[in-house]
Amino acid sequence: MTTATEFAPGLTLRGVTAPLKLTDFKLIAFDMDSTLINIECVDEIADAVGRKAEVAAITEAAMRGEITDFKDSLRRRVALLKGVTEADMERVYTERLRPNPGAAELVRACQAAGLKVLLVSGGFTFFAHRVRDTLGIDFMRANVLELDDGVLTGRMVDQPWGDICDGAEKRRTLLEVASLLGASPQQCIAMGDGANDLPMMGEAGLSVAYHAKPKVREQAMVSIETGGLDRLLELMR
Repeated sequence: MTTATEFAPGLTLRGVTAPLKLTDFKLIAFDMDSTLINIECVDEIADAVGRKAEVAAITEAAMRGEITDFKDSLRRRVALLKGVTEADMERVYTERLRPNPGAAELVRACQAAGLKVLLVSGGFTFFAHRVRDTLGIDFMRANVLELDDGVLTGRMVDQPWGDICDGAEKRRTLLEVASLLGASPQQCIAMGDGANDLPMMGEAGLSVAYHAKPKVREQAMVSIETGGLDRLLELMR
């Protein structure tokens, strides 16, 4: 395993040398929950039906890579959300969800340098659409929660591309969007915090862990351990 070096306090590099040139890249892909935003939406939704601890324990195990079947773990968590209302989710959005520090600044800097921005999430479109619109993100993929008369059924809706956006789908989406842009995987940056981000991070020319689980920090080329998302710009010229 490549040795990690501290570039600056709370900013670690592994197998990459700064400065890098932002304009050498054409696409940056972000995970959403706990990367672009401050919460795990599924855990906070579960709070509305008194099941946060139960759901959060499954989320934590999945993000640490202790549960290897992300799809199964997500189906189990979503089943526990049955009975949550759209109004409950609205409250999570307005009262708890915030972009992480530096999110807007990093997205703006990347777009100014000519990169397109992709949000690819194992979370839900209810939140991802709004995060996309707030931050001005170019492309988005996430899961759809099934609603019946404004109440969650405990299931997700299949989409034209498949059933659930897991690690394999994140990887596929990164490669598909890169291909649409005429970019190679080497011209992509992928940023995440959990084990299901590793497949896309493994394809990208630059992988970035943000306040990530140990397994993810150990495999990323860049690990931001303190401060905001825009600390990535400290490595760029």
